[in-house]
Amino acid sequence: MLKNKPLLAVLALVFMFSLFLTACGGTNSSNGNTAQTTTPAEGSTAKPAEKATEAPAEKKMRSFETKKGTVQIPEKPERIVTDYYAGELVAVGGNVVGAETMAFQNPFITEQLKSAQDVGNRVNLEKALELAPDLIVVMYEDNYEALSKIAPTVFIPYGTTTNIYDTVTLFGDIVGDKAKADEFIADFDKKAAEGREKLKGIVDENTTVGLYELANKGDLWIFGDNAGRGGQTVYNALKLKMPHKDLPEQTVQLSMETLPEYAADYMFLTFYNPDNNSDALKNLKESAVWKGLPASKNNQIFFNDFDTYYRYDPIAVREQIGLFVDMIIKRHEENKAKK
Repeated sequence: MLKNKPLLAVLALVFMFSLFLTACGGTNSSNGNTAQTTTPAEGSTAKPAEKATEAPAEKKMRSFETKKGTVQIPEKPERIVTDYYAGELVAVGGNVVGAETMAFQNPFITEQLKSAQDVGNRVNLEKALELAPDLIVVMYEDNYEALSKIAPTVFIPYGTTTNIYDTVTLFGDIVGDKAKADEFIADFDKKAAEGREKLKGIVDENTTVGLYELANKGDLWIFGDNAGRGGQTVYNALKLKMPHKDLPEQTVQLSMETLPEYAADYMFLTFYNPDNNSDALKNLKESAVWKGLPASKNNQIFFNDFDTYYRYDPIAVREQIGLFVDMIIKRHEENKAKK
């Protein structure tokens, strides 16, 4: 009997293995796919695997023309990292998971970026890798080649588009959502028309509006229709008139001597004072030239927050419509009440 014990043990193992095979065959008899009949335990957050034996489907890609040549990008990118274009991307529904530092100071897109992370003014390579993007969109080309090794990278130089329509169309194409772009443009046009209607009887076709900025060192600038500070809103959406029809550039530096030549009926000034330690604005207000401007005498000068009016992404341009309209109407009513 002692000699037969090893044989009995082997036979027992064979019998148990045959029972296991039979059980497995019974499980698969209904549809041939164990994974499809398995459900997670009650209270589990795990998702049932639909086809456990198949590799994940590859993401659909398409060709996109850029200044760097043709790039293969996802048809519907799901995780986007960008340096400068956070506002443009979220305006058309893009999921931005990483953006440059100043984007988080943009009051118009705070909600859309609440889950995004700061990747630095030039996208930090390690941070980008950590965020696992399937698309990177950049204005700066410093580290373009390195970023391209992390994910498909689209290079869009500054000034590629010059108005909200081209901008929204371009970024709608990038995120693969033309319908979202069309929806945004329709909403923008509606708000612009409403704004123009509200200003009827307050400003006419001859009323001029100027956009200016004072820097912390005392430099004074005037802005055109595509350099932030409300340009696209004031001149393109509300169709108000520039104070100087021959403005040679989008930004022109002014001296105190030339300021009266570029003065407007309504003047909006932002103050760039990052360290909050400059007396430049105080000195400007106290100057004889500033006090002698018609807008100053008529109480039609406005001092605007830099972070709010510096922006010119599509969401900022759209939301600034109501801000400018409300400021003009409120000041008009205040001045009327004083008469």
